Amino acid sequence: MPRFVKGGKKREGRGRYAARRRPCAFCVDKGLVIDYKDPARLRRYVSDRGRIESRRKTGSCARHQRAIAAAIKRARYLALFPYTPEHIYGGGLPSRD
Repeated sequence: MPRFVKGGKKREGRGRYAARRRPCAFCVDKGLVIDYKDPARLRRYVSDRGRIESRRKTGSCARHQRAIAAAIKRARYLALFPYTPEHIYGGGLPSRD
């Protein structure tokens, strides 16, 4: 289907390249395990603001993304992983001087 560009000209075809989704790291390497006791691995799937990253950003499949989210939530509940970004950077609470 032709697209119209500024000036009324038609543009045919597709873009330069087709974006390919990268394969899920957990599906490719069967040895990787999603574990709530490993906060170093889970940190990769959390944004700098402390939010769980989406599948589109992490590149994981739906099954493993659900497992990642559950592991992060469990680690947060057990205080192995922070809820807020202040704890990630070591800011913590202000002193009472």
